Amino acid sequence: MNVPRKKQRTFFEYLTRRGSPKEREYLFENLSLLLGSGMPVIEAFNAIKSEIRSPGLRRIVEEMISDVQSGISLSTTLENAEIFSPHAISLIRIGEKSGRLVENLKILAIEDQKERTFSSKLHSAAMYPAFVFTLTFIVGIGIAWFILPKISLIASQLKVTLPLITKILMGIGSFLQAYGIIAVPLFVISIIAGIYFTFFFPATKHLGESILFVLPGINKLLRETELARFGYLLGTLLSAGLSPTEALDSLVFSASFNRHKRLYRLLRKGISEGNSFKKTFALYPRSSSLIPPAIQQLIISGEQSGHLSETLLKIGKNFEDKTETTAKDLTVILEPVLLVIVWLGVVFVAIAVVLPIYSLIGGINSNGGA
Repeated sequence: MNVPRKKQRTFFEYLTRRGSPKEREYLFENLSLLLGSGMPVIEAFNAIKSEIRSPGLRRIVEEMISDVQSGISLSTTLENAEIFSPHAISLIRIGEKSGRLVENLKILAIEDQKERTFSSKLHSAAMYPAFVFTLTFIVGIGIAWFILPKISLIASQLKVTLPLITKILMGIGSFLQAYGIIAVPLFVISIIAGIYFTFFFPATKHLGESILFVLPGINKLLRETELARFGYLLGTLLSAGLSPTEALDSLVFSASFNRHKRLYRLLRKGISEGNSFKKTFALYPRSSSLIPPAIQQLIISGEQSGHLSETLLKIGKNFEDKTETTAKDLTVILEPVLLVIVWLGVVFVAIAVVLPIYSLIGGINSNGGA
């Protein structure tokens, strides 16, 4: 019996030992192709290793080769690697027992490709606003730090009265000149820490989720993305031979948001107690807030007709197409909104800079006339 051997790793190794979806997709896809052609597992791993550029992934493959040479099964070898999800290992283990190893490896490669697609849509929607606000922040800091203090110095020498808007910005500029080297890095670190603890830290990320799910457009994109993941992943795992409870366990692991993790745990609990999806949905009425009643009805019909996995895959494909449209619509809406915000900022700064220049010209002329 092959028993997983737990390796003692340093903290640095745990930090660097992370497989990206792209790397896992590459590994699963090539394993599927090479094993499907009849190549032995060790030779397949060696062929993959020769094409790998990532030092971290190369080291992982070398360890897997060592495990396989020791007589350890492929599923246990992947478990020892500590970068693959429990459902990926379960799928490989089922493939080994059922003779569907090559097919299940293909499924895992497609899963990781889909996961990258879903993530890239969310990142793309966030990238443009983040870029615009970052650029605006840098330009604003540059003007307040370097330009306005010089105008302020000249104005004070000429005893020119400055408008309130300019005084505010010049006050910021004076503060930055005195404490900017410390204040700006601290401000940036605070923003990054705030984003991390609001959206990524496990104990507090529910706060970020609450914010995202009330934003028009963003809310719709997140719901459609998670429904696409739900339909595709659950349908794929069921068609690959996993039981509904095992497939829902995988959904809990892969879900991006706590509210969806809670829902999948409730569905798993209902199914594990021997209930149908119809009864399980009825037991948890609030599930309709994340899985719309129309989609629930489709799932119930698929279960009753014996075509649950096919129905789920169609749901996944349908919502994947919808996310494409929603992401494009969101970009179309965000662009003019952000342009207006940036334009207002530019006007604000321009007024703050131009008004004192006119005052300075007036002061110079009056001094010259005197």
